[in-house]
Amino acid sequence: MTAEPARTPARKRARGAVTTVLAAVLFAVPVALAVCGPLLAPWAEESGPGAPYALDGRHPLGTDGLGRDVLALLLRGGASALGSAAGAVAVAYVIGGALGLAAAVSRHRWLDELLMRPVEVLLPVPSLLVISVVGVGHQGQALAIGAAVALVNVPAAARLVRAAALRAASSPVAEAMRLQGESRARVQLGYVGGSVLPVVAADIGTRVTGAVFTVAAANFLGLGLQPTSPDWGVTIAASREALLVQPWSVCAPAAMLVMFTVGLNLLADRFLTYGDTRIRTRRPRKEAPA
Repeated sequence: MTAEPARTPARKRARGAVTTVLAAVLFAVPVALAVCGPLLAPWAEESGPGAPYALDGRHPLGTDGLGRDVLALLLRGGASALGSAAGAVAVAYVIGGALGLAAAVSRHRWLDELLMRPVEVLLPVPSLLVISVVGVGHQGQALAIGAAVALVNVPAAARLVRAAALRAASSPVAEAMRLQGESRARVQLGYVGGSVLPVVAADIGTRVTGAVFTVAAANFLGLGLQPTSPDWGVTIAASREALLVQPWSVCAPAAMLVMFTVGLNLLADRFLTYGDTRIRTRRPRKEAPA
């Protein structure tokens, strides 16, 4: 009867460790391909082009509709697929986070309205509509698509940061720091900005996931990179009609996108769980009454 409760925390820790390792592997494989893949792609291209949608010993993952090696495309396509999405979310949080934090710590309602109302105008605009407009005028430019994805994520990032920072900015701790003569930068960036980080960490996994699939959808619809680009989204779009003939041409890049998004979200969850555990363990215990 007494052994089972003692085993439960150990089982939870073991399960959590397995989940962390699995998430790290799922996240690391596509990221490693995106970073190191272009260096290894020439080795995969040594076999030369082959027949369209061929499955032979010369090409480990077969070829695409143009006879290009799918493994080489997989090694070259991750940088644009993941880099554009990650960069877009980073830019969105830099701009939107700055606006939301400034609006939250402002003591003037007119300034709050001035900062947030123009941003909120963009909230109802569909993301694919913005990307379609940008894609028509700047087709084939990954930077333009990344900027469009960042633009559609700025309003959500600003509202999230503002909502998370409002409570901290009006808390007794912030008031005490102001009364003690702490600088505005220390109060606003040190305390209020630090209190927003867990919320941003919880949201960033979902937001990067959405950005990855938005960029992939733009490329899939032909609004992004050129049709011959090795980008994972473009490769899926170009080979989707031959899914039953040469499944690796579609399944391999799709698997990389799924692994990245699942691994990132699992890592974000584990990070938040670890942070909550540390906070609980650091809380001082109440002394027993004498």
